[in-house]
Amino acid sequence: MIIGLTGPNGAGKGEAANILKEAGYIYHSLSDAIRDEVIKQGEQITRDKLIETGNRLRQEGGPSVLADLILTKLDPEKNYVIDSIRNPAEVQALKRRIDFYLIKVDAAAPIRFERIKNRNRENDPKTLDDFIRIEKLESESNDPRNQQVTQTMKLADREVPNDTTLGDLKEKVLNILRELSKKNSRPGWDEYFMGIAKVAALRSNCIKRKVAAVIVKDKRIIATGYNGTPRGLKNCNEGGCPRCHSFGASGQNLGECLCSHAEENAIVQSAYHGVEIKDATLYTTFSPCLMCTKMIINSGLREVVYNAAYPMAELPLDLLKEAYVQTRKV
Repeated sequence: MIIGLTGPNGAGKGEAANILKEAGYIYHSLSDAIRDEVIKQGEQITRDKLIETGNRLRQEGGPSVLADLILTKLDPEKNYVIDSIRNPAEVQALKRRIDFYLIKVDAAAPIRFERIKNRNRENDPKTLDDFIRIEKLESESNDPRNQQVTQTMKLADREVPNDTTLGDLKEKVLNILRELSKKNSRPGWDEYFMGIAKVAALRSNCIKRKVAAVIVKDKRIIATGYNGTPRGLKNCNEGGCPRCHSFGASGQNLGECLCSHAEENAIVQSAYHGVEIKDATLYTTFSPCLMCTKMIINSGLREVVYNAAYPMAELPLDLLKEAYVQTRKV
């Protein structure tokens, strides 16, 4: 799960982040990329300089550039807290992950101003009126590539009022975690097995197309296969298949290709290791070719689930239907 934090200056986002870090969440801040840029430019890190640099980065790389950079660092199996979300486009980018939730941390302006005074930073406003005026200028830009904290807060999935004690804030944050943890963001079985097939495809040594298949029975993977030259031969990407290395038109001279297909390898691996696959399901990143279709039918597989249609897929899919092998595209 990814928890994003947004809110006005002095609301307590840093304290909320600390609570989440104590709960095992890995911390990232969109401001980190901005700080790195300020340091690279040899400038002193101040609030005004961070705002100026952040706006410039959004101008140059698009309004979601900071979130896009963070997303490249996130592993799907870990929990994260992301601080300093200040632009609606950053929220939209992070929401590409179905397990992302935005929490707004807020408090009344006088309370937040007192917190700002207590931290006593040199460039902080000295009066409540200045605090409110500067905050409005920073939060309500009409330029979509600048900070737009006010609009960002409107996109929050949950809100945490932080106007009492740190203990109260902690209980509110943990209650939200308990609630969100009940939501089932786990992938379904089709997504799970197809995701494994896509990872297996990375092992392919074919330079024309990377394809993989997994054979599943009783929700358990019993065989995998990816395309490439046969066992013990030079890999395709090392020159093992002259047809692939000619980089000819797709779909032509298939009879000259030395690479075994993913479905073929999964079925052959089952036979090689003495694993029964009758009535099992085959997940494949591409729908099967004619040759693999015949092997699927004869091996007794019950179902084929594919992610994308293989060129010239019509006849193989018709044959599978005629042989009462179920097919589904996911």
